[in-house]
Amino acid sequence: MYAILETGGKQHRVEPDQVLTVELLAAEPGEVIELDRVALVERNGKVRVGTPWVKGARVTCRVLSHTRGRKIQGFTYKAKGNVKRSMGHRQHHTRLLVQKITLGRSRKKEES
Repeated sequence: MYAILETGGKQHRVEPDQVLTVELLAAEPGEVIELDRVALVERNGKVRVGTPWVKGARVTCRVLSHTRGRKIQGFTYKAKGNVKRSMGHRQHHTRLLVQKITLGRSRKKEES
């Protein structure tokens, strides 16, 4: 079973017991969070695709830690102007442990 979820403007393919690094989330280490922006879920060979999200699908994760990514160096200059500027950036990340992927009720059950 796997799912594709969206967080921080990026999509990630996740499976249970996987450690995932995403952009910073407002949660404390040790806290359990549920991510509900799930675009696709595969279970037992059957795929459910959302439009844009799968209704009732959730990915439950435990926050492991908050870290920072590697430093990215930027440099700009203007020719013949003696203008130079150097800058650096380190992105903040949250490490998650994917605990389980749950689906809502299927359409057949909802209609009956």
